[in-house]
Amino acid sequence: MLRAFLNIFKVPELRNKLLFTLGLLAIYRVGFFVPLPGVNQEQLSKHFGSGGGAGQVAEYFAIFTGGDLQQSTIFGLGIMPYISAAIIFQLLVTVVPALERLKKEGQTGQKKIQEYTRYATVGLCLVQAFFWLNYMSSQRLLMADYAGWYTVRLMVVLGLTTGTIFLMWLGEQIDEYGIGNGISLIIMAGIVARMPQAIIMVVQQAERMGGAGGSSAMDPSKILFLIVAFVAVVAGSILITQGQRRIPIQQAKQTRGRRVYGGQRQYLPLRVNHGGVMPIIFASSLLIFPGIFFGWLDTALPSWRVFRFLSEALRPGAYVYELVYIALIYFFAYFWTTVQFQPKEMAEQLRDYGSFIPGLRPGKRTADYLEKVMGRITYVGAAFLAIIAVIPSVVAVWLNIPFRVSAFLGGTGLLICVSVALDLVQRIEANLIMRNYSGFLGGEGGAGRIKGAYA
Repeated sequence: MLRAFLNIFKVPELRNKLLFTLGLLAIYRVGFFVPLPGVNQEQLSKHFGSGGGAGQVAEYFAIFTGGDLQQSTIFGLGIMPYISAAIIFQLLVTVVPALERLKKEGQTGQKKIQEYTRYATVGLCLVQAFFWLNYMSSQRLLMADYAGWYTVRLMVVLGLTTGTIFLMWLGEQIDEYGIGNGISLIIMAGIVARMPQAIIMVVQQAERMGGAGGSSAMDPSKILFLIVAFVAVVAGSILITQGQRRIPIQQAKQTRGRRVYGGQRQYLPLRVNHGGVMPIIFASSLLIFPGIFFGWLDTALPSWRVFRFLSEALRPGAYVYELVYIALIYFFAYFWTTVQFQPKEMAEQLRDYGSFIPGLRPGKRTADYLEKVMGRITYVGAAFLAIIAVIPSVVAVWLNIPFRVSAFLGGTGLLICVSVALDLVQRIEANLIMRNYSGFLGGEGGAGRIKGAYA
């Protein structure tokens, strides 16, 4: 592996791409600490450090967006508005005929859809920045005497919107001139940058062990559990992320003159975790609102005990919350697979290329078989996502470990890091092998290449 890292810097093109990518990520991290003008940062830090529900929501929001509203910087919204716009158009392509025709036009149509996505990102940024502005205004976190009340509000909205658009531009530059997958690398950089803070928190609580720390201090057994659990969860995430169900495909034989063409046996790989991290993002985003809504009703109507019960039941870590969370993950896993996986089109493509699944007729029988297989492996993938999603909350509640530490034992952030890291390694390895260098795992003839696990 050390030789593979050295080989990276022997290829000028690959070296320049990596250095360019690291340079843009460094710019992102510098801009991450540029505060918004007109915001009382000291008061904002005290507000979120009080341990209320708003702090938990902001903490969770920062895990998978690349931003941090607790500091209220120009990158506070992160890249999430762009991802939301991309998801919206990805879903609209399947239901809007005009967008579907654009997609079939190839690269030209994709550029047009990308342009629409950028416009939608600006709109989402303005809406989210406006809501965040109203929240800070209600909590008296703005400095009205900074440059005038309306000027401050305008600067906050434009600052948050411009920061997200700049992050979108950085991601596109990484895609074009860097190693690729720029948006995901920005999110991963924001997640990994939080790891030193979690390690420092563990060390500080370990030093308080036996003192005044009480149950919040970490003894050696908790630290050992965190290390073992982190390694096990990462290994399981890699296994399931790379997991495939390989369906055998036979190519029809064709006779031309005295020669026979075709007849090769190949495989159609179906990913076990086809939805990736999207079901967790959808489920967690949807569950943020009920807790906030019932908490507001409990404050407004304290005599109604049912609102207090619902507010506490839908709080992260509560039993009811985790059950609803798991159910939503299963629902969105099947929903996302239904939207993205088209067995009918896949069966038609196999028929057009002269291929078939042994024992099945091309067409409807093949489409039904693919749909049944995908439904079964989606159940397994959704179960894995549910386990990964609830591990941080369960560990934080049962072992009295801060959520900032337990968040690295699972959840959205870990899956994003694993997926992006695997994609980055595969991109670098493809560049090395293309230039006759061995990959990260070594081996002769590509024997050490990273491959997907299959059943």
